[in-house]
Amino acid sequence: MISFRRVALLRLGISLLCAFIISCSSSPRFIRGSGEDHRHDARSGGRDTAMTTATVRPSSGKVLLTLEGVASYYADAFHGKLTSNGETFDMNALTAAHRTFPFGTKVRVTNLGNGKSVMVRVNDRGPFVEGRIIDLSLGAAKVIDLVQTGTGHVRLEVIEWGDGR
Repeated sequence: MISFRRVALLRLGISLLCAFIISCSSSPRFIRGSGEDHRHDARSGGRDTAMTTATVRPSSGKVLLTLEGVASYYADAFHGKLTSNGETFDMNALTAAHRTFPFGTKVRVTNLGNGKSVMVRVNDRGPFVEGRIIDLSLGAAKVIDLVQTGTGHVRLEVIEWGDGR
């Protein structure tokens, strides 16, 4: 005969196991053509950044997501090292780091101070400084004249979601 205490412990164990399994499951952050508002996921991995705004526009075939915030760039210290997707970082390439966008995502970055824009491909994770939404390679930062100031207010326009590789 099983005691009431053993049944209660068994139920508690099963409940905890189910809660653990559910909490470990992943949910898709980027769903193509769903029309959902992705502000929370696309902004900063869940962190609150007052400098960032997001709007999801209906799929017109061009811009899938628009964000505004502060961009920075990275160069020498990382040149030749591996990026988060396994590529070798080339500071002169037109690439970028974003906290949550899938690798391979193509983004048009426009410097709102001068109107210059560049198309980059996400191949790394970052930036890891609060309040910044993207880290550009030196090559991309040069195109939009961001090198001298180091940071700048930009608009990100996702043109194509990457496959995560």
